[in-house]
Amino acid sequence: MGSVEAKKILFLCTGNSCRSQMAEGWAKALLGEGVRAFSAGVESHGLDPRAVRAMAEAGVDISAARSKTLDELPEGDFDLVVTVCDRARESCPAFGGRTRTLHRSFDDPPALVREMGLEGEKALEVYRRVRDEIRRFVEGLRSELDR
Repeated sequence: MGSVEAKKILFLCTGNSCRSQMAEGWAKALLGEGVRAFSAGVESHGLDPRAVRAMAEAGVDISAARSKTLDELPEGDFDLVVTVCDRARESCPAFGGRTRTLHRSFDDPPALVREMGLEGEKALEVYRRVRDEIRRFVEGLRSELDR
């Protein structure tokens, strides 16, 4: 009996520093062995330490993740590409073959924190809210991948 090939999912964002990293972390934690999750950005902005902290509080360690662009990903077709911000959707390249794309825009925690002048615990509250929204979204992706 041959094994079923794992479904490959890519979370694409502007800078691959926060939202797409959270989504990749949640996918690895929640979707099981039959899914291989990746994330990338249109640009590479480095891993956001507040995103790492917010995810750690929820029991998901993304501290070893690295911010990267699409060009740095291993070759291969993705089953599903999810853009998690409007800018990524606008600049998302065409993926051929069997790849399906899905868009779900989430607030950008670093931008909101800057705009609102938040620091410390107040800043982390923004990250936690978006982290939890991303978790709920990722939990619902199993049915999308099984289609």
